[in-house]
Amino acid sequence: MSMTLQDKFAELDQQNKALLAVNFYNFETLSATLKAAAAQDIPIILQSTKSTIDYLGLEVTAQLARAAIRQYGVEAWLHLDHAQDTELIRRALDAGYDSVMIDASEKPIEINRDITRKVVEMAAPYGANVEAELGYIAKLGQSKEEVAFTQPGQARSFVEDTGVDALAVAIGSAHGFYDMDPDLDIELLGRIHEATPAALVLHGGSGIPDDQIQAAIRNGIRKINLATEIKNGFMNTLREQLPQSEEIDLRKVFPGAIDHVQALLEEKITMINQA
Repeated sequence: MSMTLQDKFAELDQQNKALLAVNFYNFETLSATLKAAAAQDIPIILQSTKSTIDYLGLEVTAQLARAAIRQYGVEAWLHLDHAQDTELIRRALDAGYDSVMIDASEKPIEINRDITRKVVEMAAPYGANVEAELGYIAKLGQSKEEVAFTQPGQARSFVEDTGVDALAVAIGSAHGFYDMDPDLDIELLGRIHEATPAALVLHGGSGIPDDQIQAAIRNGIRKINLATEIKNGFMNTLREQLPQSEEIDLRKVFPGAIDHVQALLEEKITMINQA
């Protein structure tokens, strides 16, 4: 890895650009993501959650990503998404992750601050990027009615107190699918960006209208998380194709779903680069 993710974020900030951060779940979704990045010749962040690590095992998750990055010749970073357990974060750092997220956003802010500071100290010897979350961003199954947007002054003091590199901000997005189009508070985002040097992260990127994502990039978002659309596109393609097929060779069954996710991601990358 030639450049740390922290340096990459600093470079993106100068250019007013953002990176796509894509969750992978198996070889097929990892391959689709790297194929899209290679085809568009852009760097990308590969994300795995605790659920993926529980499924594949930490060593396989890390080594699979590393081998695939080399195979596809893409500039990419491996990120641990939404970890709530500092022990898992330590294991991921030992396994060679470039970046980790501590998500203590549902705890009182003082506890969030303390845990985040500990993770920043833990990650320092590895040179790893650390992301935290501030405010309320609804997770899958949680109410999207409740709103606790990140405030600029709060973001500034949180970043100063913790030394965190990247900050997921609550400006109107949510994880999973939206019942209606979200309405991101771009003006608030611009003020948060002015208040803190941290790389700002947009969670819940699936289903946000393109023009809002582009406005968010212009106002300080440097990392856009994408997960739900990947799983959904992959599985829906399989559901459509399997009833028409007698094939038992899974290596011949998966490529259609891989192609679908690759095409979806190439569209996203083009849209992000047009911001």
